[in-house]
Amino acid sequence: MKKTEDLLGGLKAGQQDKRLKEIYVDEGMLPYQRERFQSAIRKFEELYGAGEAEVYSAPGRSEVGGNHTDHQHGEVLAASINLDAIAVVRKTQEPVIELLSEGYEKISVDLSDLEKRDEEEGTSIGIIRGMAYGLKQNGHAIGGFQAYVTSDVLNGAGMSSSAAFETLIGTVISGLYNNMEISPVEIAQVAQYAENVFFGKPCGLMDQMACSVGGLIHIDFADPKNPIVEKIEVDFGAYRHSLCITDTKGSHADLTDDYAQIPQEMKKVALFFGKEFLREVDEKEFYKNIATLQKECGDRAVLRSLHFFEEEKRVEKEVNALKSGEFKEFLQTVKASGNSSFNYLQNVYTNKDVQNQGVSIGLAVSESILGNHGVSRVHGGGFAGTIQAFVEDSFVENYREMLDSVFGEGSCHVLKVRPFGGIKVI
Repeated sequence: MKKTEDLLGGLKAGQQDKRLKEIYVDEGMLPYQRERFQSAIRKFEELYGAGEAEVYSAPGRSEVGGNHTDHQHGEVLAASINLDAIAVVRKTQEPVIELLSEGYEKISVDLSDLEKRDEEEGTSIGIIRGMAYGLKQNGHAIGGFQAYVTSDVLNGAGMSSSAAFETLIGTVISGLYNNMEISPVEIAQVAQYAENVFFGKPCGLMDQMACSVGGLIHIDFADPKNPIVEKIEVDFGAYRHSLCITDTKGSHADLTDDYAQIPQEMKKVALFFGKEFLREVDEKEFYKNIATLQKECGDRAVLRSLHFFEEEKRVEKEVNALKSGEFKEFLQTVKASGNSSFNYLQNVYTNKDVQNQGVSIGLAVSESILGNHGVSRVHGGGFAGTIQAFVEDSFVENYREMLDSVFGEGSCHVLKVRPFGGIKVI
């Protein structure tokens, strides 16, 4: 560990610029990140005093293909992005994790009592307790620390702020108490467990895996305990396209039931065939039995299952297109994936509030102005939050200006794929 005064001095002098550029990719972000890290360290000093400290980072993620397939043991294509959560931390002797996230009250978790508490569902305390419990159960050392956390990952907007936070906590424990030897895949698996059991949200593993592993990755969840993770090397800049994520200002709060119904309905179809997950169901048998499935499971369950089977093919098509340099085919498949999510998965808006359709508006505006300049699709879990677009570099400013005019200045983010997942920065 370095002293906070040395961390501040090194950042101010530009000694960490190379490291920051590696992480955030975009050289134009260096002045902002330099100041952001210094501000976080100064805030840590205010909270806990000057002295030794380390800085950790975990990114948000952008799902490219495989919308709502992970919880059915499917395939996904996802990328970590250069928006992240950072934590300034210090190891302590007391078995207590004391943490303050910017904009929230300070919280603490006593590591001598890690049993799940129902009243902590939906809270950061629940996530921290779940991460500590899961890592300890897996045989890893855990211990107390003080932390100040600040995040650029949009909360409740489909960039997986919760998975970034889970990854951050797991990476800090790995660094402080396990010599950074806990694998990113295991951190992701424990994070999913913490979110499912301690936080109370029935998510799949894709968000946590993309945040923890980093880069552009193709993941096959046929065996979630041993997922196959393949890094895909691609330079979107070489194809003169940028990844744009627009916040349509809809919150994911109060949408847990909408999310939960997707895996529930898909599993209902799987159970019809005596299986637990759709990945285990024979696709031909599914199509043969659609009429019966409509009666037994309902039309929406059938449509969502149809989306799953076709989305599996689209993920492989996207991966193969990127590997072979067929970028136009990749874009067409991204668009097809988004259309399927809207039409069949039906996760673009909630039926509980049909007058609030920010994602639908964002997609409609995008399609009307992009033309041949790019493609757009719903981003992440859906129902509210963000949309994704791959836009020609020459048209990015036109696109950003239009989307910002609809959703407010700064709503459209032009991002880079970050090569790292959860890491110790300094």
